[in-house]
Amino acid sequence: MSQSHPEFEFAGRMIGHDHPPLVIAEVSANHLGQIDRALETIEAAARCGADAIKIQTYSPDTITIDHDGPGFVIEGGLWDGRNLYDLYSEAQTPFDWHPRLFEKARALGVTLFSTPFDHSAVDLLESLDAPAYKIASFEITDLPLIARVARTGKPIIMSTGMANLSEIHEAVRTARENGAPGLAILHCLSSYPAPIEQSDLRTVPHLGQAFNAVPGLSDHTPGTACSVAAIALGARVIEKHFTLSRDDGGPDSEFSLEPDELKRLVEDCHNAFKALGQVRYDPAGCERGSLTFRRSIYAVAGIKAGETFTEANIRSIRPGHGLAPKHLPDILGRKASRDIAYGEPMAMDAVDWSDN
Repeated sequence: MSQSHPEFEFAGRMIGHDHPPLVIAEVSANHLGQIDRALETIEAAARCGADAIKIQTYSPDTITIDHDGPGFVIEGGLWDGRNLYDLYSEAQTPFDWHPRLFEKARALGVTLFSTPFDHSAVDLLESLDAPAYKIASFEITDLPLIARVARTGKPIIMSTGMANLSEIHEAVRTARENGAPGLAILHCLSSYPAPIEQSDLRTVPHLGQAFNAVPGLSDHTPGTACSVAAIALGARVIEKHFTLSRDDGGPDSEFSLEPDELKRLVEDCHNAFKALGQVRYDPAGCERGSLTFRRSIYAVAGIKAGETFTEANIRSIRPGHGLAPKHLPDILGRKASRDIAYGEPMAMDAVDWSDN
């Protein structure tokens, strides 16, 4: 692993600067409390080409308490007025669903993993042989949870919404000191939906450099533009919420992609990576056939040996099989060293270069 381009193995594939991006479809609460819809959502994400699918593992009692006091009722934003316990009761992916969800993903040949929110969630996911873990932005300061996840020996993908550099440093240090074998750090705006003008995507490559980790983006903005732009800036992990239909509602529907949009996201992110290529200043393979359409110097009239070259008998025209146009000023006024036919490309040996 180099300092400039870290990489790690994720569910049998390599993640890093020189490898295609990992595009994650986040199911979150878009199952609408129905296991059949959760299974259908996994199937749809797999059909759309998602490289991985992510769920969330918690219960309302492991993430909060049933209380209406200050701070327990959301003020402003998409979930304004919602009691935390009620919101998480609606949004949870019940623990007893997990075996069927993992079984479905494995049958489809797609990677499923999860965001745990407490130690019991990690225990459940370990029993299901989860291949990796996600640390949510809101849990980045929960260092005991990060340590527990790291001790599984599985790679970690960590979102950084709201976090400052010091908090990210503590989280990264905790993950590495407790044995995380690979780490991706995702730039994130913890706003739902997030305003595209506050995305600050230049943070993506800085995260990778500052923490010697694979950089990425957890994208809550509308559409796919931010994700594709992040690939160009070096992101190699993209996470985006996914739903079968925004019209069906649900806590996360407003900032989730529908199937046709997810398919386009996957294609565009992978194509953006392919387009990066390498630094090159010679003609690409696909350009070689076009070289013939450059301009070059041709005889536009029949020219006899000893005749002077003028603008009336030689010109710079297409195709490009003759001398380059830069030679035209040096040839004009000189004499032909031999007969030159109309339409013949000019060559060096057709010019008398002597000064006599």
